[in-house]
Formats: sequence, structure tokens, C-alpha cells
Amino acid sequence: MAIVTSSTNQISPANERMYRQSALVGDWKGNWVGNNQPVGFKVVNIRGARAQVEYTHNGRTERGFGEVNGTLITFGGVTVGTKDGKSMVLLFSVGGAGKQTANLEKQEPPASDSRLMGSWGGYSSDNGKSASFKVLSVNGKEAQVSVTTDGITRQGTGIVYKNVIMFGQTQIATDDGQNGKVIYQVGTKSFMVPVTKYPPADSSSSVDKTA
Repeated sequence: MAIVTSSTNQISPANERMYRQSALVGDWKGNWVGNNQPVGFKVVNIRGARAQVEYTHNGRTERGFGEVNGTLITFGGVTVGTKDGKSMVLLFSVGGAGKQTANLEKQEPPASDSRLMGSWGGYSSDNGKSASFKVLSVNGKEAQVSVTTDGITRQGTGIVYKNVIMFGQTQIATDDGQNGKVIYQVGTKSFMVPVTKYPPADSSSSVDKTA
């Protein structure tokens, strides 16, 4: 059965080629022009002509669905758009109450969470060792992991530091979220195995194609 998560996007290939609508997805923060008050706009996902959004202003957050039209999203009296996927212009206009403009910047997601999550595996021709591990979840400074070295699988909680997870005698690290290395110790010897991230096994079923 197809499952739709809160972050699932359904952007048509034609719209992506023409408008790059995926550039709108993300967390945006900035300030109103004039009074310099903070304002934020988060695009959780885009599904066809609808976008799930969160609009934060005056210390409160409004959540709902906006209308997607090309490179723009309209949510109530708010319209947002981006040309480069880095900077966003937000325009607020309701009736004759005047207009307000804000300049927002896209916020980078926490590197440790997004880059370490997933299944990894590899083989070292230098020492003939293979290793694999799964990062099941990352919660702050802790990660639930499953590590297999020398045919033995260990599961438990590791310690997260930036893009590194330390779990017992094993250390897992990645720089780009696609390639990494496992360093593990057996007695007084240490072994290093280069690993790569596997594509998600359920990627084809994570989108509800009937919606």
C-alpha cells in the first residue's frame, strides 16, 4: 500500500523543468522591509497545484495549503517566489490595508541528520574486510544504529558528533552524505572500510500516485 509522508513531493516533470518548483521546498527565514521584524515561510511539500506551508509572523505560525502557480505560491494574503532557490521574496497584501514585502533566505537542514540517515555498505581491497550499517534514526546527539563487521551484527545507541557516529569500537563518518567510511577495532588492530549509501528500498512506493 502506498504511503504518503509529510515530506512527500509530487511535482510534475514538466513543471520542474519549466519552473524548478522543488527550489521552493524548504525552510525560509528573513525580515520585513521597513520594520525589520522577523518572518518565516516553510514549504513542507508540493503536490500538484497545492503546497503544504507554514507561515510564521508576529510570533505565531499559520499552517495550511497554498496554491502553486508556476514559480509562485499563494497562501491567503501572502505570495512567495524564488528565482535561485536561495533567496525568496514574500509579498503580503490584503484588501486596502496596504502591502508589505520581506526578503527571506533558505535555511540549510542539519547536516548530521540528513547525511547520516540510511543504509551503508562497502568492501576494502586493502584489508579484505567488508562492513555495513544502518542509521535508523538521529535524535540530537544520539543515533539508533545497526552495524555489521566480520559477520557480527550489533545494534544500539551511538553518539553523534557533526557527521560522525561513534558506537562501541566502531566509528562511522561521511562528508557528503553519499560516501563514507567505517573504522572498527578488533583487539589492538583497526580496520577502515570505505562505504557508500544505498538508495532507499521503498522510494518507488513512498509516493501515492493516485492522489
